[in-house]
Amino acid sequence: MRLRGEQLPGHLAKTLCPVYAIHGDERLLVLEAADAVRAAARNQGFAEREVYEPGRTFDWSELRHAGASLSLFGGKKIVELRLTGGKPSAQASEAIVAWCAEPKPETLLLLTMPRPEGGGWWEAPWFLALNKAGAIVEIQPVPRAALPGWLENRLAAQKQSASRDVLDYLADRVEGNLLAAHQEVQKLALLAPQGELSLDSVREVVADVARFDTYV
Repeated sequence: MRLRGEQLPGHLAKTLCPVYAIHGDERLLVLEAADAVRAAARNQGFAEREVYEPGRTFDWSELRHAGASLSLFGGKKIVELRLTGGKPSAQASEAIVAWCAEPKPETLLLLTMPRPEGGGWWEAPWFLALNKAGAIVEIQPVPRAALPGWLENRLAAQKQSASRDVLDYLADRVEGNLLAAHQEVQKLALLAPQGELSLDSVREVVADVARFDTYV
C-alpha cells in the first residue's frame, strides 16, 4: 500500500499495518509521520521500542533477531530501522525482504529513509516487499507557493493567525527550510499572544535562522 504523507492520519485512524516505510527528504515531515505511527502503535499496545541506525559494520542478523524475539515484558514492540541513504545495501535489502515475508503481529517495523535513489527503485525487491507487507508513506516537499498555507495551518493549531503579508514574510525568512519554519512557529506560540499576529510582532520574535538545520 502506498500513501501520501497527508493520507497517513486518516489511514492510522482506521487501521495499523505491521510494517511502515516512510521516505522523503523533508526531515521534519518524516519525523512527524514517524511520530504519528508510533502514537497509533502505542494506542494498540506497542509499549516497547527498539531503534537501529545501521552503519557499515552493522550486523543485519540483529534485525532478524529483533523480529524473532519477544518483548522483554511479553508485550508488543516497535522496531525502528533508520536508513541514512536512499539506496539500501544488498544486506539491508535482504533483511527487509526477509522481515516482510513473515511480519509478526506483536512486532511493528517502522523504517525511515531519504527519498529512494537510482532508477527503477519502485521495482526493487525491498520496495516491493515493503509495499506488500504494509504501507509505504511518501513525503513530498512543500513548494514555496504552498508554504504560506502550510504556515497558516501550523499557526491555527496553536490558536494564532496571520495575514497573507505576514505569512509571506515568514516564508521568505525560512527560505523553504521546514525545520526552521517549525522552530519559528513554536517560538511564536511561546512569545506572541493568541489571535491574529501583526507584522511588527512577528518581526520582533522571528530570528534569522533560515539556514538552521538539525535532525533529531
